[in-house]
Amino acid sequence: MNQVLLTSFVDPWVVTELQHVEVAPLHAAPDAVDAGDVGAVAVHRKQLPHHVLVSVMLKVGARRREPHEPQQKRADPGNSPPLQHVTFRRKKLSRVYFATTLRSSNSKISFIPAPLQLVLLTPQPASSHSALSGRMAALPTRWLLWMCVFTFAGKTAASGSNVCTSRGASTCKQCLAVHPSCAWCFQEDFGHGVASSSRCDLKKNLIAAGCEPSGLESPTSRLQVIEDRPLSNKAAGATQDVTQIKPQKLHITLRPETMTHFPDDAKRFTVKVRQVEDYPVDLYYLMDLSYSMNDDLFRLRTLGRGLAEAMNRTTSNLRMGFGAFVDKPLSPYMYISPEAAVRNPCYSINTTCLPQFGYKHVLSLTEEVGRFTEEVKKQMVSRNRDAPEGGFDAIIQAAVCKIGWRPGASHLLIFTSDAKTHVALDGRLAGIVHPNDGRCHLNADNMYSMSTTMDYPSLALITDKMSENNINLIFAVTNPVVPLYQNYSELIPGTTVGTLSNDSGNVIQLIQKAYAKIRSKVELELLGVPEELSLSFNATCLNGELIPGLKSCSGLKIGDTVSFSVEARARGCPRQKKKTFIIKPVGFKDSLTITVTFECDCKCQSKAQLNSPKCSNGNGTYECGICLCHPGRLGPYCECAEGDYNPMEQGRCSGPAGSGGPVCSGRGDCVCGQCVCHSSDFGKVWGKLCECDDFNCLRYKGELCSGHGVCNCGFCQCAPDWQGENCNCSRRTDTCMSNLGLLCSGRGQCVCGVCECTQPGAYGATCDKCPTCPDACTMKKECVECKHFKRGKLHDDNTCSRICKDEIELVDKIVLHDTNAVNCSYKDENDCVEHFQYYEDASGKSILFVVKEPDCPKGPDILVVLLSVAGAILFLGLAALLIWKLLVTIHDRREFAKFEEERARAKWDTVGGACRKAAFLN
Repeated sequence: MNQVLLTSFVDPWVVTELQHVEVAPLHAAPDAVDAGDVGAVAVHRKQLPHHVLVSVMLKVGARRREPHEPQQKRADPGNSPPLQHVTFRRKKLSRVYFATTLRSSNSKISFIPAPLQLVLLTPQPASSHSALSGRMAALPTRWLLWMCVFTFAGKTAASGSNVCTSRGASTCKQCLAVHPSCAWCFQEDFGHGVASSSRCDLKKNLIAAGCEPSGLESPTSRLQVIEDRPLSNKAAGATQDVTQIKPQKLHITLRPETMTHFPDDAKRFTVKVRQVEDYPVDLYYLMDLSYSMNDDLFRLRTLGRGLAEAMNRTTSNLRMGFGAFVDKPLSPYMYISPEAAVRNPCYSINTTCLPQFGYKHVLSLTEEVGRFTEEVKKQMVSRNRDAPEGGFDAIIQAAVCKIGWRPGASHLLIFTSDAKTHVALDGRLAGIVHPNDGRCHLNADNMYSMSTTMDYPSLALITDKMSENNINLIFAVTNPVVPLYQNYSELIPGTTVGTLSNDSGNVIQLIQKAYAKIRSKVELELLGVPEELSLSFNATCLNGELIPGLKSCSGLKIGDTVSFSVEARARGCPRQKKKTFIIKPVGFKDSLTITVTFECDCKCQSKAQLNSPKCSNGNGTYECGICLCHPGRLGPYCECAEGDYNPMEQGRCSGPAGSGGPVCSGRGDCVCGQCVCHSSDFGKVWGKLCECDDFNCLRYKGELCSGHGVCNCGFCQCAPDWQGENCNCSRRTDTCMSNLGLLCSGRGQCVCGVCECTQPGAYGATCDKCPTCPDACTMKKECVECKHFKRGKLHDDNTCSRICKDEIELVDKIVLHDTNAVNCSYKDENDCVEHFQYYEDASGKSILFVVKEPDCPKGPDILVVLLSVAGAILFLGLAALLIWKLLVTIHDRREFAKFEEERARAKWDTVGGACRKAAFLN
């Protein structure tokens, strides 16, 4: 029997016993422990009161050896190995995780999960744990440090209790529901009268106890591929031969796993999807013909052929159709006074228009584009009284009626309007109480005949019909109502929204863009998944990146192949043991059909013998090696009546010999050596010793098993999508997805359906808010570099498609699309300035408007350089000449002045000499 000794090394404690303590592995096989395995784990908590229910999850894993530690060797089975120091971390007050290294002969590390007794002892003498006291003294004294020593005597799995023997399973069906590792021995002579619960055990234990392999019930989960055609490259030939998803059919046999905190028995498979080239397209144009759309109708009359030519660039197999709607032709949606307004709703504005109608189908899908233009030219607008239109009525009729939709084509339903639309329950304004039935109601004139007697459809009904008929809905609406239809698109898979200009002049570009967006994304949808089945997805999109929790890929090109890893688990047993569900890409005709068989029953049940002589002359049914007694009969072979009493058999109701304990756990009477459990106001009590019940399980916020599971013998059996010892941890990851499709915005991890932000400064439900993170321009710059220019760090690391979910749009210049849009600029490696705008619409979709041509510094103009050099030379030459001329002139002037001065001096000398001569003579 497993023993756990907790010894306090801080304060002395009185010897106390704690019951119902479980040690369970997170990632280990339950048969991996051999004889003589001894390990030590340490865990500390702020408080551990006496008489408390403790539940411990043991996470076993290798620990890096410290440089100063000696290398551990394999422990001798006869001796306990030295106590090992371990690392630990505190997660929650209600749960403690700890890790250690335990070694076994087959190199696997695990524990057999079993109920254990924890004994609280007083401290040992210092000499008995001196090797460990140094490390313990380093911990804060306000924390308690415990040393748990797990001793496995003999073959633990064989002799000790385990998950199979601890649940009180008394029948084969109960045994198989405990855990996938449990088996039932239906061999008649097995145990020689031992209690029936011993027949439920690990398979190897039953064989070791003498059960023949042929006498075992131990079904396993299986997966069989029924149909697996290869993916097509191009839509050549008949469309029914085109394959865009593989495999096409699977059969999975699953054994239910009700104990979610133990390793489960899941089956995994891969789904591959490819958008093939030149796939046929059916385009149905559904137009609002209320009076405000008069200019749009006029413009559409000239755009029919241009629309066909634009679509022919993406497919050579196009069909187009046309339908129109206004609103229900009854008050208060229409004009009823004066009487002339009924025939001509435009009577009051002095013009003529058609009487109001709900929906009319004008042109079935056809390859003759000319007919589309002709029919549009024949149409006239009408007029209704209130602002919202009846477009949802028209969508349902266009989807479900036989208007030419081909099974092997992409179905595009273009919905154009400039107003809001009525939804379910709006019909009560006109006294209409019958809900929309989602069926076709076109009369001989192709008019919607139930417009005045049936309510508008709901969004849920539209979603179902779009999925059922593989239709991609495109809302082409004017700017004032775009936010409303974006909200609709979030609720209807495969739907896109485009902003229509006031006169529908941009409808061709809008449809092209919407179709390209549809073809660039693959999103899986699930139809008819059983409640007892849990599915989890991982997406492998571009560059082979694995994105956990996603079932969609975007940013794809035609011809790209993406794959999704799917994990299926059975979390219960439905009444119908075989169920079928479908996985399909939104808007595709191709699908994967999966049939699931739930292995809940034992084959030996089919050989049950009613009123068998093996059960004390017919006092019970012999089934799977045991007797199921009739009411009032007890005993392994139904040999006793409830009124019988034998004091010598009381010991059989108190556990193994010498173990003591109250008779039938104090919750039953011992009759014929078998416990008859008392009824309880709290719930059901059962088990060999009445040790099990359905009301003593962990609670969360006052609810048993958090309200997400059922209590079974002290353990919570969680519902699908929930896990944990009290079923308060969600398995779903979609609640952690940001608007950009990133798990916790790439700044954290999803724990129990809630994001735990790991990047400093990040916060919010999906860690989407981060004031201290790099600004939007810095972050989106890398996405522009990798998605548009195919360069940069993200491109080199092959992480572009995972991190950057933005839609790139090339523009000639930046135009402010919204007040929340951010204009960004940066200088690239070529010293050019790149300009882009980052914008998030109301649905959270990120769009990057990138200017096509960057601002690059212009190179030198050779002619200008030559002319400049020549001009400079000429200028310098002229300047030199001028300077030379100036210098010469100055020099000449100086010389001339000097000459004049000398000449004047010479004249003076002549005159002076004459005067002196005259004076001398005189």
